Amino acid sequence: MFTGEAYTKDAALRLLASEGEDLLRLYQRADEVRKEKMGDEVFIRGIIEFSNICARNCHYCGIRAGNKGVSRYAMDADEILETAYSMVGTEKTTVVLQSGETPAFTDEELGEIIRRIKGETGLSVTLSVGSRPLETYRYWHDCGMDRYLLRFETSDPELFRRLRPGSTLEERLRCLYDLKAAGVQTGSGFMIGLPGETLQVLADNILLCRTLDLDMIGIGPFIPHPDTPLGDEKNAYDDNREMFFKAIAVLRIFNPDAHIPATTAFDAVFPDEGRNRVLKVGGNIFMPNNTPLKYRKDYLLYPGKPCITESAEVCTQCAVMRIQAMGRKIGTGPGHSIKKRT
Repeated sequence: MFTGEAYTKDAALRLLASEGEDLLRLYQRADEVRKEKMGDEVFIRGIIEFSNICARNCHYCGIRAGNKGVSRYAMDADEILETAYSMVGTEKTTVVLQSGETPAFTDEELGEIIRRIKGETGLSVTLSVGSRPLETYRYWHDCGMDRYLLRFETSDPELFRRLRPGSTLEERLRCLYDLKAAGVQTGSGFMIGLPGETLQVLADNILLCRTLDLDMIGIGPFIPHPDTPLGDEKNAYDDNREMFFKAIAVLRIFNPDAHIPATTAFDAVFPDEGRNRVLKVGGNIFMPNNTPLKYRKDYLLYPGKPCITESAEVCTQCAVMRIQAMGRKIGTGPGHSIKKRT
C-alpha cells in the first residue's frame, strides 16, 4: 500500500501478489516506513527459555505435552536471575522470559522474579507464558512486567481450533484485550504458511494485527516438526518462500508504528541471511538466545533452530555485527512502544 490507499484486505492481497519491479517497490516502501516511524535503531532483546514444560498439545509445536521424546526442564529462580544479570552492561536492554504454557511457577514466584529483575538490573521485562487471567496480567504488570507476547497464530477460527485443541481463537483474543486493559505493552503475531492457510487468511492475519493495534508483532514461517501431528505437512508457501518476506513488508506498511522482530525461524529457513532480510523489509528488533546452553537443545519448537550450541555472548556479538554491517544502529534505552496511549 502506498500513499493515499486504504488499509483494506484487497490492498493487502494486491501487495502480497507483488512480483518483479512491484516487489522491489514493496520492499523499498516497507523499509522507508520503518525508517520514518521507527528510525535506524535495532533493539536487541535477550530470550531466556526458562521452561519447556507445557500442558498444551498444539499440533505444530515441538514441546507439546504429547511429545514424549522431549527432556523436560524448568530453570530455578536463581538460575533465571543469574542469566538475566549476565545481560547487564551488554547491548541487550530487555529480557524476554519465555516458557511452555503451564504453571511451572506460581504467579507469585514469577512476580518475584520480575520484581527482582526490574529492581536489580534495570532491564525491561517481557513475558511469554501463554493464556492467563486478567488478574494475573495485572499482578505481573504491578510487579514490573513491561510487555507480554501472545501470538494468535492464525485469524481463521476453524484453523485455530484444529491446530490448538482445547482452546479457541476467541479465548486467545480475549487474553490480548485483557493485556491491553491491564496497561501492558502487548505483542502478538502469527505463523506464515500453516497447512490449510490461504492467501486470504494471510491477508486477514495482517489485518487482525492492525485491528488489535499491537505494540509488537512477531511472525515467522511455519516449520513442521517431525514429532508433531503436522510433522509430514509442508509450509503452504514452500513453492513461493518469498511470501515470508512479502508478509513482513506488508505487515510493516499496515502497522507502521509497531516493533517488528526478525524472528529466529527466518534463519532456520534461510541460514545466515533470513533475519538480515527481515531487517531490510521492515524489521527493527533482534532477539538472540540467552538460554543456558545445557537447555537449548530441549527447547525446539521446530527443527533446525539455529544458535543452540553458541554461547549467549557469541549470539549477541553475531547480532551486533549483522546489524552494524547493514548500516543500522544498536538501540539504546528500553525500546518501549512508540504508540501514544490515552
